[in-house]
Amino acid sequence: MNDQLKQIVAPLLEWYRRCARELSWRSDPTPYRVWVSEIMLQQTRVEAVKPYYERFMEQLPTVQALAEAEEEKLLKLWEGLGYYSRVRNLQKAAKVVMKIYGGELPADFETLRSLPGIGEYTAGAIASIAFGKPVPAVDGNVLRVLSRVTESRRDILNSKVKKEFSEQLREIYPTDCAGDFTQALMELGAMVCVPNGVPLCEQCPLSHCCQAFLHQTMLELPVKAEKKPRKLKEKTVFVALDPQNRIAVQKRPDTGLLAGLWEFPNAEGALTREQAAEYWKNLGVCPSSIQKLRAAKHIFTHVEWKMSGYLVRLPQSADQFVWVTKEELHGQYAVPNAYKAFLKVLAEVLG
Repeated sequence: MNDQLKQIVAPLLEWYRRCARELSWRSDPTPYRVWVSEIMLQQTRVEAVKPYYERFMEQLPTVQALAEAEEEKLLKLWEGLGYYSRVRNLQKAAKVVMKIYGGELPADFETLRSLPGIGEYTAGAIASIAFGKPVPAVDGNVLRVLSRVTESRRDILNSKVKKEFSEQLREIYPTDCAGDFTQALMELGAMVCVPNGVPLCEQCPLSHCCQAFLHQTMLELPVKAEKKPRKLKEKTVFVALDPQNRIAVQKRPDTGLLAGLWEFPNAEGALTREQAAEYWKNLGVCPSSIQKLRAAKHIFTHVEWKMSGYLVRLPQSADQFVWVTKEELHGQYAVPNAYKAFLKVLAEVLG
């Protein structure tokens, strides 16, 4: 198989140098910039990441700035990207880098892997792109490309399969342009050998040696074992306003899903209007009005929230919550994307 993979190196590099997208983290691939971009790009599209990356680098341009940032600022900068444990681990790792490595990310692959939030893929990406080390960075895009090129029907979610592909790549990695090769594989998977729909084989520099293309089995690959179905959780969310049009928010627990972020008051289950009124009465406030909102949902990796909602106007604020203006909510409080539909309601109501 390695003889087969050796054929991809030259045409892939030539294609990448002609067709690669211009991305700000590529134009100046310092270790810190590469690291932040790779963490942001995990489970997030490039186009979505761009504005977040620019804002993050403007506000926290160095490892030291990241290590010293207040949590509320950090979470606000990350607001909307999701998977908030990523940015928490980013800061934990920055503190380790400041304490042990003098503020400079280490170049060694295994040392990088030892940092919080940096797994095998991210360590490989930083080592190859920022430091020129011939170390593979194998993610879903790369596994898809390799599965199709070799027409492999092994389950790419199996860790042994990923390890074997990594070892095979390591043997063919170009030592003089490792970063370009890493990015070329990623780019091909993102832009040509795409995950959804028909791959753009007519644009692919590897079509001459791709076994899946030659046998027209592209849409059968890669093979993935079926995932367990997500758990369904019903919630009722309250967009609650006091007489000054301040908004009720509360902080989520410090551990677990969306830890430490801000959210609207909510209750388990799909409450009727009467049950919603009872919820507030039990908090010592009788609503002036309760308006049913359009239902919403949000899908996490392992759970799906099915959310009912009410716009609640109150004659007074309830002490159980923090009450903020729309400006404060927008500027200071990190509210996760799960509540995006209810943030839109606020925008419509308050202008």
